[in-house]
Amino acid sequence: MTKQETLNKILNPQENKNTFFILAGPCAIEGEQMAMDIAGRILEITTKLGIPYVFKGSYRKANRTSLTSFTGIGDEKALEILAKVGATYNIPTVTDIHESHEAAMAAKYVDVLQIPAFLFRQTDLLVAAAKTGKVINIKKGQFAAASAMKFAMQKVLDSGNNQVILTDRGNMFGYGDLIVDYRNIPEMQAMRVPVVMDITHSLQQPNQGSGVTGGKPELIETIAKAAIAVGADGLFVETHPDPSEAKSDGANMLKLDLLEPLLEKLLRIKQVI
Repeated sequence: MTKQETLNKILNPQENKNTFFILAGPCAIEGEQMAMDIAGRILEITTKLGIPYVFKGSYRKANRTSLTSFTGIGDEKALEILAKVGATYNIPTVTDIHESHEAAMAAKYVDVLQIPAFLFRQTDLLVAAAKTGKVINIKKGQFAAASAMKFAMQKVLDSGNNQVILTDRGNMFGYGDLIVDYRNIPEMQAMRVPVVMDITHSLQQPNQGSGVTGGKPELIETIAKAAIAVGADGLFVETHPDPSEAKSDGANMLKLDLLEPLLEKLLRIKQVI
C-alpha cells in the first residue's frame, strides 16, 4: 500500500468497515535506529493484519511539565528521520506542531500535521497547518466538549483544506486525572470526518508533584476495546520497546511487544460489530 493509498483509506473510513487505522510510534524521536526499528516492526504487524498505518513521532516536545524534561534531538535532525521512515517504508508519517511558523517547516518532511489538544483553539496555528495542504489531525482539548471541535474543524475547512481527522484524548477529571467520555466519538463522527481515540494519552495522570506526568498503561486495552466497540475509525497509540527507558511519556506508553496481540483482539471486536 502506498502512502497516498493509506491516506485515502484513513480519510474514507466507510470503505474499511472491517478494520480501523492506527497512528502509532514513540512519543518523541529519540534517534534514527530506534525510529526505524519501531516503524518496521509496526509495519510488519499492520501489513499482516491489514490495518492502514501512519508512523507517529514528535520532532520536538514543547509542552513538558519541567524545564529539565527531554524535548528532542534537534528539529531538523528529527524531521529528517521522520522523512527517512516515510521514504524507507512507504508509509505516511505524522508529527505535532506547536506554533504557526512550524507548519510549513514540518510539512516538508511529513504527511500529517497534528494539532496538540491544548492548542486546538489556536486560529493562526490551524490556518497555517491547513494551508500546507497536508492532512490535519486535531486533538480535542482535555477541557472541551466534543461539540467544540466543529469550530476548530471549520477553521481548517475555511482555509481550503478538507483533509481533517479529529482525535479524542480524554477529559480532565480534577487536577491530575483524565476520563474518557465515549459519547464524544459518535458526536464528532457526525461532523463527517474520521474520528480517532488516543488510547495512551487518555490514560495520563498530568500535573504530578514530581514534575513528570504519570499514567495507567495497564488500562490501554480497556480503553481501546471500548473505543472500537463504540465505532472509532482509528486509534492513536504511543509505543516503545521499553517504555521505562523512553525519554518522553513512558508512563503511559504501550510496550511494543503487546501491540500485535492487542490489535488482533480489536480486529475481532471490529468485525463483530
